[in-house]
Amino acid sequence: MTEVEAGGRRGRRTGGNDRVDQQPGFVLHSYPWRETSLIIEAFTRDHGRMALVARGAKRPTSQLRGLLDPFCPLALSWSGRNEIKSLVRVEWLGGLAPLRGDGLLAAFYLNELLVRLMIRADAHEHLFAAYIGALRALAQDGADQQSILRGFELDLLREIGYLPPLDHAAEGEPIEPARWYHVDSQRGWVATDAPDALSVQGATLRAMAARDFRLGRTAAQSKSLLRQLIRYHLNGQPLNTRRILQDLRALETVDPA
Repeated sequence: MTEVEAGGRRGRRTGGNDRVDQQPGFVLHSYPWRETSLIIEAFTRDHGRMALVARGAKRPTSQLRGLLDPFCPLALSWSGRNEIKSLVRVEWLGGLAPLRGDGLLAAFYLNELLVRLMIRADAHEHLFAAYIGALRALAQDGADQQSILRGFELDLLREIGYLPPLDHAAEGEPIEPARWYHVDSQRGWVATDAPDALSVQGATLRAMAARDFRLGRTAAQSKSLLRQLIRYHLNGQPLNTRRILQDLRALETVDPA
């Protein structure tokens, strides 16, 4: 277990709401700000998604160079009262294996989901632990990436309130394996005789609740359902990492002759 998981060094707050020290977190995304600085979108254990200014991070002599990369466990310290805080210190915690190939692309997909779907300053400690678990699993040789992605999508949608509980239907009745269910944002899973893109069989709901994606039917239906839910909550806007992955796979099928 790494320090970023265990909380041996709890991120502590000093000076009222102005300063947070040694908060475990990861860089999700960064983009240039002014000539020498970066804006960092970070996912932290106790504060959720945070926007941080890394002043001078683009300078060749900056001590931050090489630290602010995605998928590196960090201890982040920041200060400020505005929505975008000032990053004041970064420490590398380590403890995770490097990501490569398809596992790296899958991890970038997780990062984009967090940036696009999570509001800032909304803590989700369980989701933070799930993110670490997904990164660790994606780094393993022979990882079942589809099951890892479906599990994380479940965790994310449930944590932010976009997925009803999977163990019962709208009125509290048990999920029936042979029936089809439509997801209703207010009521939950409603039995239907006219399934659509946001519908799924009861047997698949039970398998999703158990995190068992081994059956082809479960894998296909859960993937379709979760992607439809994500697309709905993104207002139909596409995910960049998914498009890149699709383009790469299309290139692999092209006959070089």
